[in-house]
This record gives sequence, structure tokens and C-alpha cells, in this order.
Amino acid sequence: MGGPGVGSSSPIDPKRQAIIRYARKAFVKEGYAATKIEPIAREAGVSTATLYALFEGKAQLFTAVIDDAAADFARQMAWVRTVDGDARQQLTRFALAYADFMSDPFVRAIFRLVMAERPRFQAVAQRFFEKGRSTFGAALITLLVELSKSGALRAIDHPSWAAGNLMGMVEHPVFFIPLVTGDEIRVRRSNAEVVADAVETFLGRYGV
Repeated sequence: MGGPGVGSSSPIDPKRQAIIRYARKAFVKEGYAATKIEPIAREAGVSTATLYALFEGKAQLFTAVIDDAAADFARQMAWVRTVDGDARQQLTRFALAYADFMSDPFVRAIFRLVMAERPRFQAVAQRFFEKGRSTFGAALITLLVELSKSGALRAIDHPSWAAGNLMGMVEHPVFFIPLVTGDEIRVRRSNAEVVADAVETFLGRYGV
């Protein structure tokens, strides 16, 4: 899941990306406080001096990891676009992609890491959450506006509220329950069943 971080320069520095990739694994597994720089450099195949030349310290490396994860998540959702089909088909496609993404254990691990370190990295955490909200929410809001204008849905006075309702019905069972209870506890419904129920409820409110 590696990729260029937010604001990274082009061309991509392979050493920098290798460091970020292994640092992400270390931070997720060990937490911020327990993560050591030297093993990350060793796993990335670079010297500790090279790592410190690219990142001033662990705090800067952690910031780069979280920004890179946010950009990575945005790329994973970028392919979700409107497709031919009625409102149910288009909403189902978006919601299923969102459910599959939010139910990924690695995604939850990153969220747990950000939440755990939020007091120490307030600006980084805020940027991470804002990027997630804009990436997912903006795509759905655009879709809802288009469907409403075409007459496929009722007129929606507050598209952002409507988007939040649909996303919330998906998030609760596939993301927040495992986030709180642990990845070993899973809801009985499949993602497809969760999405079908959510879209049905949504269309009960906004369908024509």
C-alpha cells in the first residue's frame, strides 16, 4: 500500500518510499513510543544516517507515514465513479466500495494509530481525518447531486447530510464495531448485505 505522501516531490525517491513503507508497518505493530528508528532503516536497506538525512527524527517520519497513508487511501477510492445504471445500482457500487475499504483491518489499524497519537500530533491527525472526509464524502455528494438533478432521486436540500446518512449506515457495522470490539469480532452480515440494507433505507427516504 505504499505510495507518494502528501506534498512529496517528484520523481519519487525509492529510498524514502522504502523507509515509509517499513515505518508504517512498525508504527502499526509497535505503536509510536515503542518504534525504533534503527530496525526501520535496516528493513528498508538504508543506513541510519540516510534515514536521518531524509527525516529529521521519529516525529517527522511518523508525520510522513500518516500523510502517505491518507494519500494512499484517497487513491484507493479514486476509482469510485458514477456508472451507467439506476440510482440503486450507482449507490450500491459506491457503498460497496466504501464498505470494502472501511472493513479492511489495515485501515482500522491506521485509524487506531492516528487516534492513539492524536494529542501528540494534533495537526497531522486533523489533516488525516479531513482528507478522508473530503475524499469519500465529496465523491458521494457529487453523485447525489447528479442523481437528484436527473430526477433519479428526490430533490435533496442538504446533499452533505444525505451523504453522511448513507455513509453512516455503512460505517457503523463494518468499521466502528470492529474498531471498538477488535478485529476478531465481526458482524454477522456480509458487506453486501450491509450495503443492500443501507441503500434500501436511503432510497426509502430519497427515492422516487
